[in-house]
Amino acid sequence: MNVAVNREDKSPDIILLLVTMILVTVGTAMIYSSSSIIALERFKDGQYFLKKQILFVFIGMVSMVLMTKIPYTQLKKFAYPGLVLSFILLALLFIPHVGLRRGGATRWLNMGFFSFQVSEMVKIAMVVFLAHLLSRKASQLKLFTRGVLIPTAITSGLIALILLEPDFGTAVIIATIMFLMLCLAGSKIRHLLILAAAFILIGALLIWYKGYRLARLTAFLDPWKDAGNTGFQIIQSLLSFGSGGAFGVGIGDGMQKLFYLPEPHTDFILAIIAEESGFIGVAIVIVMFILFALRGFIISLKAPDLFGTLLAAGLTMVIALESFINIAGVMGIIPLKGLALPFLSYGGTSFVMSMTAVGILLNISTQRV
Repeated sequence: MNVAVNREDKSPDIILLLVTMILVTVGTAMIYSSSSIIALERFKDGQYFLKKQILFVFIGMVSMVLMTKIPYTQLKKFAYPGLVLSFILLALLFIPHVGLRRGGATRWLNMGFFSFQVSEMVKIAMVVFLAHLLSRKASQLKLFTRGVLIPTAITSGLIALILLEPDFGTAVIIATIMFLMLCLAGSKIRHLLILAAAFILIGALLIWYKGYRLARLTAFLDPWKDAGNTGFQIIQSLLSFGSGGAFGVGIGDGMQKLFYLPEPHTDFILAIIAEESGFIGVAIVIVMFILFALRGFIISLKAPDLFGTLLAAGLTMVIALESFINIAGVMGIIPLKGLALPFLSYGGTSFVMSMTAVGILLNISTQRV
């Protein structure tokens, strides 16, 4: 489907942009509040993480603006090169001194003066590749081999490398997004059910095979059974939510960031928001992410071609799934996955890639029909 659209008559989705800016502002403020004590203790500079995050915000804003200027259809040219680059960078992680090991996982590429989390780029590259492939093969999507097996096999290669890091949470996100994009593109329900059953079985086996994943599951079911070890993080997170009440103890006055809650400025930043701004602050954050997802899917529905529809839906799902998994995890609704909260958690690669996705979404919104 090709629809001629006068791009000059369309403005970017203002609601999506406004929601993003609110989340970025809240995130920057809360990163400073949650990290100042840790930064002072580790680096003798209470503004260490804030300064770095401000740099990430600048780079992310530049990337977002750049993506709004490049017509999204031009991204088709980068679909296959991006896929090849993803495989190469993931493979480089397993070379000693090239891949950086932190917290028991090798997810960061040593770039000299900075590190780069490869899987964050892979998620964007994978969405662009699948959107291009599925839109090109739209007439063949009812065939199992060409419509499901080929994109699944290619994506599974990326997933396998990510699992070797190991990064089970990102692997689950990529598999879920691939499944949803296949569904949206028009693959047969019967084929999708076979695919879903296979991935669920493999996921269950991977959880059972690795003891720490099973420990996370049991800690989720009863964190107080092992409160000093596997249940420690979720218990401290729940204490943050309980301490905040309706309106919080005040920005900067939280206690859980004082070396009780591990890495409060990254995976558990929502717990600090809950303690310092209470139910109101958490509710605002959740509403912002719901609005983001709604606007992203509206952009997808109004895209002028299948590539734009799949691209917008895939990028929206990257942000929506990560935010849901993080929020549900720190609230004890699902097992913890160790994923950042988009726009709010400290981290350069995650933030810049999220802002890049926003730029592409805004670009697609200018072409709406």
